[in-house]
Amino acid sequence: MQKLRSIGFILVGAVAGVLISLNFQAIADRAARAPLPIEELRAFTEVVDAIKKNYVEPVEDKKLFTEAINGMLTGLDPHSAYLDQEAFKELQVGTQGQFGGLGIEVGMEDGFVKVISPIEDTPAFKAGIKPNDLIVKLDDTPVKGMTLNDAVKRMRGKPNTQITLTLTRKGESAPIVVTLTRAIIKVQSISSKMVEPGYAWVRVRAFQEGTPEALVKHVNDLFKQGQVKGLVLDLRNDPGGLLHGAVAVSAAFLQPKSLVVSTDGRAEDAKKKFYASPDDYARRSEDVLKSLPQAVKSVPMVVLVNGGSASASEIVAGALQDHKRAIVIGTQTFGKGSVQTIMPLGNNTAIKLTTARYYTPNGRSIQALGITPDVMVEDPSDTATRVREADLQRHLENGKAEAKKDLGKDKDAAPRARTVPAPTPAELKPIDFGSKDDFQLSQAIAYLKGEPVKSQVPTIAQSTKTTN
Repeated sequence: MQKLRSIGFILVGAVAGVLISLNFQAIADRAARAPLPIEELRAFTEVVDAIKKNYVEPVEDKKLFTEAINGMLTGLDPHSAYLDQEAFKELQVGTQGQFGGLGIEVGMEDGFVKVISPIEDTPAFKAGIKPNDLIVKLDDTPVKGMTLNDAVKRMRGKPNTQITLTLTRKGESAPIVVTLTRAIIKVQSISSKMVEPGYAWVRVRAFQEGTPEALVKHVNDLFKQGQVKGLVLDLRNDPGGLLHGAVAVSAAFLQPKSLVVSTDGRAEDAKKKFYASPDDYARRSEDVLKSLPQAVKSVPMVVLVNGGSASASEIVAGALQDHKRAIVIGTQTFGKGSVQTIMPLGNNTAIKLTTARYYTPNGRSIQALGITPDVMVEDPSDTATRVREADLQRHLENGKAEAKKDLGKDKDAAPRARTVPAPTPAELKPIDFGSKDDFQLSQAIAYLKGEPVKSQVPTIAQSTKTTN
């Protein structure tokens, strides 16, 4: 059984899945630089010279240096990367919540594209693609040997064009073939409803540019429907997004000037603290949260999380948990506690570099550990094996010995493939968050009403700090 070689949350049609805790600020040149390693540079130039003279086909200098940059960054950790012009553009577009593609968060395992999660109401979701599926062929082209970026580019395309995916699934004896029609993927970051009179549900799917404004609209609409006795903030399967969005969502429910999150890295500008203050979350001069009802600061709250709650989601859950503003219910979160900074390089390219770890208000680093719920409630319908930060090769350590999972590798599938139809609504039911059959949500409401909670498991005391 082999461990995952590399996984990065990448949204097909955009690189939005790695928009976790991003800071779109170019870092200035450092005044002091370490001397260049002469011997290593000599070896590098010798390798370049050997390739140019002896490789079986001519290779352009641009390709050699681009691949060298790629190798330097991907060799550091799962989240650092080089962004070419197209990837950089898609990253910026993805923060707006609209992009073209299939609607899959993907990574790499053993040279194949691994499905992390399909996005609700997208072509991939409707076709029944599941977490942990391995995509082995795109149309007639094998995926083995492609980079993740190359595979993602092939899956992108103009709306209403088709692509055929061949994938393997654990427990299936033959490959599965599905043909998807590409579409414009519009991810609405916020959804909400009154689950029952007096009890509200607000779900954050991702932290985008417009998330704070959308949150204000949804919360105000809920409070206009009558007295809100309890509120559930649902962060399940939220892969993260923009850091200022996480600070704003936290600030909506915390007292002014409460510490939300801090970051610490080697560079001086990586050592920061972010508070529930417009200075730290307002992208414009106006305070987007000022129209929220005052009751939102004190209404009893539950935060729902699971293994798909990552980074910016963990910032929010950790802040509300540390300030004892909300009870966290669900399962252990993903554990991505690192900050990636986008550094433009010119020519519309950039690098995404891990520059810091982030810490909850009580000083906890959740890197490779995640947020432990106050009340552990499993989703009985969620049978997928979750991949977490600690499972990723070259992940940053938290400072403790970490238990490694052998997530395994599916056996080679038989050569004969089968084509499957889109699943029925009943088959999609288990991931319909917010529905009457949503078990974890029903337990969150029960907690708010003071009723017994099912699947409750004792957890480690939350007051214990974990630092590097």
